[in-house]
Amino acid sequence: MSTDTDQTRRATRQGSHGPAPNVHLDAEYVLPIRWSEHRPGDALELTDYLAGLANHLDVTVVDGSPDDIFATNHALWADLVRHVKLDGPGTPNGKVAGVMAGLRVARHQAVILADDDVRYDLPGLERMIAALQDADLVRPQNYFTALPWHARWDTARSLLNRAVASDYPGTIGVNRDLLLDLGGYAGDILFENLELIRTIRAAGGRERRLDDLFIGRVPPTAVHFGRQRVRQAYDDFAQPGRLAVELALLPMLGWSIRHPARLAGIAAVAMALAEWGRRRAGGTRVFPPTSALWAPAWLLERAVCVWLAVGSRMLGGAKYRNVRLRTAAHSTAVLRRKLQPMGLPSSRR
Repeated sequence: MSTDTDQTRRATRQGSHGPAPNVHLDAEYVLPIRWSEHRPGDALELTDYLAGLANHLDVTVVDGSPDDIFATNHALWADLVRHVKLDGPGTPNGKVAGVMAGLRVARHQAVILADDDVRYDLPGLERMIAALQDADLVRPQNYFTALPWHARWDTARSLLNRAVASDYPGTIGVNRDLLLDLGGYAGDILFENLELIRTIRAAGGRERRLDDLFIGRVPPTAVHFGRQRVRQAYDDFAQPGRLAVELALLPMLGWSIRHPARLAGIAAVAMALAEWGRRRAGGTRVFPPTSALWAPAWLLERAVCVWLAVGSRMLGGAKYRNVRLRTAAHSTAVLRRKLQPMGLPSSRR
């Protein structure tokens, strides 16, 4: 086992099987899920995690899986948490329908939304819920709890995000009441986390970025990682400045191809930025020292995939399951105009 993997696993050992017992929190944990095939190993590991969570807060799993998979999951989880089937109208981005269904039945104002690969420990839960006492949206930082090659590759993306702003995690804390008052958020977009964040901002909600709160995440399979490459690049259509920079990468690399010193300079800048992201806000606790070395590989990937995303755009949008989604996310200005006729909730402004 590598030193890097040991370091990361030590950082998350406390929460590897869910939080420890004897503390109950005034909050809800909402997990939207949709599995297209039976995953016995994943289901058992997730069962262990849900059992730990249920010691500390109310948990709702909204399951949009086919009937046979739902029944298998229900047999595992019904005695541990509230496991409900996703009924009613769906959305092109199915995760949004699951989130909103969970919020409608949540029993608390403070809600933690999380993907099925997110793994909280008790201190992480407590800090998220404390932050939601005076915020309407809370963003922590994810890190991978194991480090196969593709997790190291994707970690470079997180570090570059941290270097220039904040990363987009697979878990967010929200003020349930505010989001329900707004009627939810759009479900016909690709980058659902950004749409949720911008919707709450447009309503005047308070956002807190906890870049030093590290929440574990189980890495995907290498196959799933590969499927995400172009789709993640397509997300940048919602961030025009970033999109322009990334579109310029491939021409710049082409211009530099005959000049090794230029390529070395680009790689050095990428690694320096990633290293700054690793060191910022205590990131060295969970991101191993070699993480920044993967930044040039991720940069090359994005230089190619962003142009493939342009091709997807010309074909009608990015593929998401059985549909194409043209809009990555709406701008805050567009959302503000949409919300104005409703009268913006005062929330905690």
